[in-house]
Order: sequence, then structure tokens, then C-alpha cells
Amino acid sequence: MSAESKKAHNFIQSLIEDAIAKGEHTGKVVTRFPPEPNGYLHIGHAKSICLNFGIAETFEGECNLRFDDTNPEKENQEYIDAIKQDVEWLGYRWAGNVRFASDYFDQLYGFAEELIQNGKAYVCALTADEMAEYRGTLKEPGRNSPYRDRPVEESLQLFRDMRAGKYQNGELVLRAKIDMASPNINLRDPILYRVRYADHHQTGDKWCIYPMYDFTHPISDALEGITHSLCTLEFEDHRPLYDWVLDNISVPCHPRQIEFARLNLNYTITSKRKLKRLVDEGYVDGWNDPRMPTISGLRRRGYTPQSIRTFCDMIGVNKAGGTVDVGMLEHAIREDLNTRAPRAMCVMRPLKVTLVNYPEGETETLSLPVHPQNPDMGQREVIWSRELYIDREDFAEEPPRKWKRLAPDQAVRLRGGYVMTCREIIRDDSGEIVELKCEYDPNTLGVNPEGYKPNGVVHWVSATDSVEADINLYDRLFDHEAPDSDKEGDFIDHLNPQSLVVLKGVRVEKGLAEPRTDVPYQFEREGYFFCDPALTESAGRPVFNRTVTLRDSWGKGGK
Repeated sequence: MSAESKKAHNFIQSLIEDAIAKGEHTGKVVTRFPPEPNGYLHIGHAKSICLNFGIAETFEGECNLRFDDTNPEKENQEYIDAIKQDVEWLGYRWAGNVRFASDYFDQLYGFAEELIQNGKAYVCALTADEMAEYRGTLKEPGRNSPYRDRPVEESLQLFRDMRAGKYQNGELVLRAKIDMASPNINLRDPILYRVRYADHHQTGDKWCIYPMYDFTHPISDALEGITHSLCTLEFEDHRPLYDWVLDNISVPCHPRQIEFARLNLNYTITSKRKLKRLVDEGYVDGWNDPRMPTISGLRRRGYTPQSIRTFCDMIGVNKAGGTVDVGMLEHAIREDLNTRAPRAMCVMRPLKVTLVNYPEGETETLSLPVHPQNPDMGQREVIWSRELYIDREDFAEEPPRKWKRLAPDQAVRLRGGYVMTCREIIRDDSGEIVELKCEYDPNTLGVNPEGYKPNGVVHWVSATDSVEADINLYDRLFDHEAPDSDKEGDFIDHLNPQSLVVLKGVRVEKGLAEPRTDVPYQFEREGYFFCDPALTESAGRPVFNRTVTLRDSWGKGGK
């Protein structure tokens, strides 16, 4: 076992350790991450990725990446490529080549024939409505299909005819013969194969019948030599079917299925079907919209692999369900970026300041730390000039009590620069404040002034030596703690109208003319911001996405 295994001990790790100690498990631990390629991965999948690859790393085993691609009508290559990129971006590498359940279609078909020949499966001609009626309810047992006792030879021929394309969608299905009176509805003769005329992204038009997920998954696990099949809790009731399939065919091994609680985040939707609706109906700008909880959306917003892995470690792995506060995810990225994000100054809503006693045409270069707690990151240079910009929100003509920013005849320090005092307000014809006339104190660079005290510190940029930029102020996509819990309404009704605020004409330090794209910046006093390369290229100027605010603005009634 690796030294890293003690980092995040969980009940699954304990079960495996116990099995090894008792001699019930020998050999290599092999897990798998088996997404369906019918959408982009989200933060809930990140938990599963970290668990499956993490368990393999802990026991010095292997983890496969396998696409469970049994539903070609909803799957495509775009999703496959995105999923591979997400897994690699999180820092994991799968064992061997990428695998597909469709790699095993020939073997799956052979195992289906084996079940028929052993009297364990039959071809059924009930319609979908009839099958639902025969299935029974949670309180009442189901009834046997009138086709349940077909002769083996007849079912075998019909199944081969299904494969040969002699039946249309919905005409016939292959069902397991288990127990229509079982209290577990999943065991009431579940469908194993159905007719589907659809081209498959891996196999083309070779097949017109496709296996069901509950049949495909256990067999794929067994064929790959998976030792521990880790699933979320909704598959707990499917475990008896998982075991039944493997117990009744001649597979090389029988993996152990273990269930864990899926990740539920407040203020967040993690249903792929609902996320797809947000994309298809234009509520967001694609699967990688920075407001989306997809891994690609989080990446574009500026989240780091380390922060997501730390978050998954923080929430742990357990059997109990529950909802995790999305503030924990935001805390994880703040903690990560606080230690390594370079600092810079950004004026979101520029207000011009003229230093009336600073010589016209002159400038000076000031040196500020790239990171105040990390001298090894070096210094950055900013230009001090007669004309500056500060943020409009840092000036109040009639300041409230305990105001710690600029006001008439009050002094503030400009971050890393001098102290200045506001002497005059300039307005346009509509009465809007367009400029402040201020005096700077030339004796205050790096020292406190004598005889008076500055009323706080504000950030700034030079008006002549700064760069124009755009800012996308991203916030939580939903303003309701449980957006899909409203039984009367629609989760769309809870979209946060302030989830994206676009600011134009923003000014940033000249050093951000060509910003880094490997890690977000901390814009001092504002938050963490990530340069969006695609938007920057199309806009012809830097475009920054807000990753997260400096502090939680949603907690304690902040919203």
C-alpha cells in the first residue's frame, strides 16, 4: 500500500484492507471509471473519478476508463473526447487503452445465447404498456409473461432473428427469467436486449440489437478482471441483478460491487438530463459555461485540479446520503489559490483621478510583490502617473459611518503607492461624477504620513499605462438552495438572474496585457479571476472570468 493511502481513509478502503487481511482478496486491486458518453462529466463524477483512481493508487493497482456505450442514440464522440480530457486534467491516467462496452458486444451476445440455452432467458413480445402492467408494483407481485415458457429453441431462433434485423423497434425483447414475485422489482424478469436501429459511434451499423446497461455492466467488469465495482447508492437495488447475471454465465471472475453515496451539492443541478436541457434551450453557453457544474465548466472558470481533488477528499466517501454545501467547493479553490495565485490590480468600474500636484508628463515605476506571502514569486512593476483610475465603489460623496475608503477632503492610501486626499469633484452635464481632483503626499511612499491618518487602502491603475479588459462576473447558477426540489415548479424558475454580469471598459495593470492562463490571478480586494483564452482571442483584449470571490458572499444571509 502506498504512503498516500493514509491521506483519505474511507469505508471502501477499510473493506478492501479487511478482505486482504482475511485472505478473501489476493492479487491486484483493479477498479474502473465507467461513464456513459451521453453528456459532459460534472462535479459528482469527479468524486467517482477520485475514488476509483484513488483506490487503485492506494493499493498499487490499476483503474480502467471504460465507456458504457449501450445507448447509441444519446451518445457521440464529442462526449467521449471531453470525458477523456477531464480525467487527464484531474491528474489521472487509466490502465492500458480506453475501453468501451461495445468492445464486448460479440461476447455479450454469446452470453445472452448462453442464458437462453440454459433456460435463464426468453424472448418476450409484450408491448411496453403490457410489460408495465405485468410487472406489478412495490406492494403487489408481478405476473409471468405469457411468453415466459417459450421453448428454448424458439427463443433462441427469435433472438437470432432479432439480431438479423427481422423485427422492428419494440416488437421483441430478450428478458431474464428470474422471479416476477420478487420484492426487488429489478429482478422481475428484466430486459436484457432490445431492438434498436441506430448507428453506433464505435460499431457503426453492425448491430440492430443493443444490450441493456444492467446486463452489460457486470459482464464488462468481469471480462476486464475488475475486482471492485464501485457504484453510487442508486445501484444498491441493482446489485442482486449484477450478481445474478454473473452467477448464471461462464465469466472468468465475479467482481464485488460496493455502493457509496453520490455527491449532492446545494445550489447545484447534477442531473445530466437537466444539464443538457440548460444547454439545448440556451440558458447557458454550452456544457463548458463557467456557471455549469461540469468539470470543463469549472476548468474554464479557473478551478484547478488540485482544488477539486482536495474538495473530494474533504467530503469523504460514505454510505449515508445528504447534501454538501457548495461553499466547501468554493473554500477549496480559495485555499488553493491563496497560496499561489499571482496578485494584480483591476479597476472594475473606473473613476478618473487627477493628482493636481503631480508633475504633468512624468511617471515613476513602483515595485509591488507578485505574492505578499511568497517572496520567491518576485516583484511586479506598476506605473504611477498624474492620472489614475480607482473604482467608483471606493468613493462616497456622503460616506456612511465607518467608511474606510475615499471621500471629500479625506485621505486614502493607494495600494503600494502614495497617500492622496480628495479636494474637488467634477461632474458632467447630467450631474454624474466623472473625475476627482486629488493631491498626493510625496512623502508617503512606504511610510505613514505625519499629522493625519489615511482612511483605508484602495487599489488603482494608471490611466495612461493600464490595459482595457472585459470581466465576466460569474456567480452561482441557481439562487435556490435546492433548485430541483420544487414539486409545483420547474428548476429553470430558480435560475439566478445575476449568475453572469459582464463588465466592459475594465482597466488592469499593464503587465496583464498578455496574462498567464495556467493559474488564476487574485485581483486585490476583488477575488480570483482566470483569463479565458478563447474569449481573449476573439475580443482582442484580455477577458477574465471570475473564479470565486475573496469571501463567501452567500453565507449568513449575504444574498
